Amino acid sequence: MTGKAVQMGRREILKTGALAGAALAIGIALPARAAGADKGGQAFLPHAVLAIMPDGTVTLYLPKTEMGQGVHTAIAMLIAEELEVAPSAFSIDIPPGDSVRFGDISQSTGGSTSMRELWAPLRQAAADTRMALVMAAARKWGVKATDCRARDGVIHRLDETSRLTYGEVCLDAAAWPLPAGTALKSPDDYRVLGKDQVRLDGEAKVKGTAQFGIDVRLPGMLTAALQQSPVFGGALRKVEEGAALAVAGVRQVVALDDAVAVLADNYWSAQQGLAALEPGWDEGPHAQLDQSAIVEPIVTAVSGPGTEAFNQGDVAEAMKASRQTVEAVYQQAFQAHAAMEPGNCVAHFTGNACEIWTGTQIPSAVRKQVASATGLPVEAVTVHNFLLGGGFGRRLEADMVLRTVQIARRASVPVKLVWSREEDVRHDLYRPYYADRLVAGLGEDRKPVAWRHHIAGSSIMARLYPRYYKGVDGDAVEGAKTIPYTVPSRRLEWTRQESAVPTSWWRGVGGLRSAFAVESFIDELAVAAKSDPVAYRRDLLRDPRAVAVLDLAAERAGWGRRLPEGQGQGVALIHLWDTYMAQVVEVEARENEQPRVLRVVVAVDCGQPVNPAGIRAQVEGGVVFGLSATLFGEITVAGGQVQQSNFHDYRVLRMNEAPLVETHIVDSREAPGGMGEPPTAAVGPALANAVFAATGRRVRTLPLARNLWV
Repeated sequence: MTGKAVQMGRREILKTGALAGAALAIGIALPARAAGADKGGQAFLPHAVLAIMPDGTVTLYLPKTEMGQGVHTAIAMLIAEELEVAPSAFSIDIPPGDSVRFGDISQSTGGSTSMRELWAPLRQAAADTRMALVMAAARKWGVKATDCRARDGVIHRLDETSRLTYGEVCLDAAAWPLPAGTALKSPDDYRVLGKDQVRLDGEAKVKGTAQFGIDVRLPGMLTAALQQSPVFGGALRKVEEGAALAVAGVRQVVALDDAVAVLADNYWSAQQGLAALEPGWDEGPHAQLDQSAIVEPIVTAVSGPGTEAFNQGDVAEAMKASRQTVEAVYQQAFQAHAAMEPGNCVAHFTGNACEIWTGTQIPSAVRKQVASATGLPVEAVTVHNFLLGGGFGRRLEADMVLRTVQIARRASVPVKLVWSREEDVRHDLYRPYYADRLVAGLGEDRKPVAWRHHIAGSSIMARLYPRYYKGVDGDAVEGAKTIPYTVPSRRLEWTRQESAVPTSWWRGVGGLRSAFAVESFIDELAVAAKSDPVAYRRDLLRDPRAVAVLDLAAERAGWGRRLPEGQGQGVALIHLWDTYMAQVVEVEARENEQPRVLRVVVAVDCGQPVNPAGIRAQVEGGVVFGLSATLFGEITVAGGQVQQSNFHDYRVLRMNEAPLVETHIVDSREAPGGMGEPPTAAVGPALANAVFAATGRRVRTLPLARNLWV
């Protein structure tokens, strides 16, 4: 076997500060007077994320991207609790990408990190700000700060003889050093956290006034439609511009090395112009590439030796001594992100500056990448960020922005590039195709005494951050390196297996892949042990929080009750992203028919609940997303081209297929865990296990709907 390797994932890289705009040490040391100068000295800016005006306006400058997950509301709740204002009192501002302005604060949104990163520092920042305001009022009254209290944006003397609003004392507070280390509230005193909060962006979205990147319109702007080489690695050989330029509204054709764009007065004209073109392509070295040539090396790799990612005990000896061995190989397909808002960006390049308007998960990193691509200094690039109509990791990449800049450099006006759904599906950066081989040795009590897990697939970390790739992709092995179950001897191996298919982060990253493999395999071990799947898992658990969510989900689902023929229950348990979650799926699976998911019961311990309404929304959305991926999600390749193009052949769960989702939240006082990824990760294996219970068929290769009855 090859040797042990150093492994780093995104979280480890964040700690080094190397991932541009993606480290957390919140910018709470921003001097008030220096910050106040940004408002002409007429505001109290105690921190990079907060400004209080004399008229009482409190503005939050939020460095996290809102893409439907409710993070802006949750951040507002953190600050509101300690600042003693209502979340609805805030004015929300989405600042441009700027790693300097925010110090070390992260402007990257992904990996279920927002609440985990911001929980402590934002509450502390708000508490210190509240104390600064109270002290300013106390100075005015000539009393001690302990003789005052803040409530609902107003400072009161305890004897109720005087009151001052935050606006009335904010400039006095700005003139003094900011207090530090103010005592935080006890959870017993929370008035905001842990209570249902209406989404702060909900009204604007319902009324259609919320601004997404695709809504941007600038004077003189042209809209571009794009066609890229249909074959991976292909190049543009020729294009006749005349047919496109003859279309009403078309102004320009831009030929690039591997793509062609048509610029027009509106998107319809640009699309019609693009349809009139008949570009010629040099298909390059991948013109004969098909699915089997991609998949076979990945699957073959897990049967051989890999690089050690984790080792505990002596697996080889424990395996020899085991009473029974169980082995399984799981395969998970390439997947597209397929966000509802198509890829889009507006760029205006003037030669000595470049301005960007888009929705991105990494605004400060985009700024640096645009500067690098254009040769401009970072200070000459401005990135205006907007709400996202879904991200799922796709907007952690800057390729859409850089493509727009390529086109805008050929034009003299702002250019808005909109990717068609077909371009979005055929030219995504896909979730990698993964294979997992697991082998377990069972002892006399039928519990695993040895566990070997080998993962193969492409490495996102090696592509994006080769400096930090030391033989193992830390993101890819997430959820497999640490599992909830007690196994005396365990070994994890990794093999990097690349192909021409471009890959990137996709909701859940390695943890989602690991959850499907590990939780499907645990179910297979329970079957081999002739044990109930819930009881088998419980016997292998030592963490009381994991036991609690497993028992809660089983109880609320009525686990083990007699079901009609053709129906089954399946369970899955995960501890990922600092969150514990158990799901029970109930399914109906009739022979040669698509399985029908009837009910999903979810128990979650994500630490202190910030916004229970937001947690329930995340669970419901994540479950639907995960069911879509597990049942249908699949990108295939033939002749070097992606075969899917839109929602007719890249299926997602439809409204009439969506199950009842029940969410049960554990009342915890632990620090918050992530909620963006866990529901998606847990539902896939729970569904596959339910299908096995209903049909006796174990589906190890996804998508499930296509492979169940083959």
